[in-house]
Amino acid sequence: MASVLDMNGDFASSAPNLLKNLPQLSPDQVELAKLLLEVGQSHLFQHWAEPGVHDDEKRAFFDQVARLNANYPGGLASYIKTARELLADSKAGKNPFDGFTPSVPSGEILTFGDDHFVQFEETGVREARNAAFVLVAGGLGERLGYNGIKVALPSESTTGTGFLQQYIESILALQDASCGQVQGGCQTQIPLVIMTSDDTHLRILELLESNAYFGMKSTQVKLLKQEKVACLDDNDARLAMDPHNKYRIQTKPHGHGDVHSLLYSSGLLNVWRDAGLRWVLFFQDTNGLLFKAIPAALGVSATKQYHVNSLAVPRKAKEAIGGITRLTHSDGRTMVINVEYNQLDPLLRATGYADGDANCETGFSPFPGNINQLILELGPYIEELTKTRGAIKEFVNPKYKDSSKNAFKSSTRLECMMQDYPKTLPPSARVGFTVMDAWLAYAPVKNNPEDAAKVPKGNPYHSATSGETAIYRANSLILRKVGVKVDDPVHHVFNGQEVEVWPRITWKPKWAITFSDVRNKVSGSCSVSQKSTMAIKGRNIFLEDLSLDGALVINSVDDAEVKVGGSVQNKGWIVENVDYKDPSVPEEARIRGFRINKVEQLEKDYNEAGKFILKP
Repeated sequence: MASVLDMNGDFASSAPNLLKNLPQLSPDQVELAKLLLEVGQSHLFQHWAEPGVHDDEKRAFFDQVARLNANYPGGLASYIKTARELLADSKAGKNPFDGFTPSVPSGEILTFGDDHFVQFEETGVREARNAAFVLVAGGLGERLGYNGIKVALPSESTTGTGFLQQYIESILALQDASCGQVQGGCQTQIPLVIMTSDDTHLRILELLESNAYFGMKSTQVKLLKQEKVACLDDNDARLAMDPHNKYRIQTKPHGHGDVHSLLYSSGLLNVWRDAGLRWVLFFQDTNGLLFKAIPAALGVSATKQYHVNSLAVPRKAKEAIGGITRLTHSDGRTMVINVEYNQLDPLLRATGYADGDANCETGFSPFPGNINQLILELGPYIEELTKTRGAIKEFVNPKYKDSSKNAFKSSTRLECMMQDYPKTLPPSARVGFTVMDAWLAYAPVKNNPEDAAKVPKGNPYHSATSGETAIYRANSLILRKVGVKVDDPVHHVFNGQEVEVWPRITWKPKWAITFSDVRNKVSGSCSVSQKSTMAIKGRNIFLEDLSLDGALVINSVDDAEVKVGGSVQNKGWIVENVDYKDPSVPEEARIRGFRINKVEQLEKDYNEAGKFILKP
């Protein structure tokens, strides 16, 4: 390699005081240096003339610039151009919804367990073999007070099943149920893509490999690592230097909207289309209820032929959750998108809704609450990404030092959100939503104990405490729906959060992935007391006239058929409070505020094929 001064005198003369003591650069690195100067980033080189040997750091700098340039649609020039436009809009206080009038879009509102719901579930199960799943899992659990990756966190502590294990077992249950509808069966393997980050990639891979992919074929799972984007120091979009290394640009996550560009660049979408797939389902990393809602939502997509279907829950006015809204511009443009809760109220007030974000006669806002679960039809999705290369409309959220808006408190960056995909769709796109009860579909784990305890009474805590107790509530309510007498919950306070404690009922997804599955496996007069725990870990386990007052755990292989009935009574498993500040308590229990004391139980294992009866 030659020095940059030898290779391009014009380039060197444009910044003679900045490019002294350069290492030898390749032609590609020279072009990157030119690019940076052309887009107003000469400050990045100001210290390069300082004495000392920093050639390795300088080469590493160009390696980083090359990655930043390659991983952003349109490269760094496009990133900086967009940043300047958005920063100018932010400084001017420009309203991103100027000219738009909001209205309630059309969608499907489901009632759990009725005939309509069951029909959608049946359709969804049939369509599942034509679907691919995409898990957005770039986060660590530090915000929750958990030092591992979020997808490794137990979704509930009765069985200790982690979120990733639960998701994979749910997909496999859908796969088996869907293939079971094909005459003679089928060999379909539903693909799973996991979007990782620098923080999570290796740890997710290790979690999968050390657990034999939780029953999936390793070839079914593809990890796509999200790269970060450059930080910005000021309104001119000057790139920020890493405070710990003057030969490195500071970077931060770009947001989960990157999942679209990663899928586009990976080539997977075309592979799926060629394999005959029709749907792509996107979901988040810590919602233990989600797969109870997915079959019916997928059925809605197929029945309504939605290009985009957002899974939603009823939303209280001003609740801190975005609302799915139809926006119509004065020039005729329309789009159906998520509008963040802090933007929805002023938007409504500015367009003739005197009460702003208010509840209607149902007791909820007419704008459904977005929970960031998207179902996209693959064909139109590929068409759109071919135009945009997966780029999603971005936003910037600088924290200004004062009202002049001339300086930032700290560096900022462009961000994008997965659910903003519909912003670029043509008016002909069929964009809708599916609303289900929050108790069935939405219990995310995203707040640490201290933040959750500050949530106003009556609002969801969205903590590990509420996330786990919501699973027991949902399973109890589902069993009630099929006729089981389940005792009412009691109220307890854990980590400063008052929650309902229902019987600790869990089951593997292969036991029941739909409401009809539960209905077909429960018969007679069954009852479960409030103090009870029941863990069903097998495909063909049938509850017949069971009276449970204690703890019951049943494990069975797929070829075993087990009928469980009679009266089961024992001291059971006790839920005990723990102090989340007590370092002697494991993190998984501390962030919940409780642990399970397994005092006494009836546990039976059926490891061979055959028909069995358990009737104490």
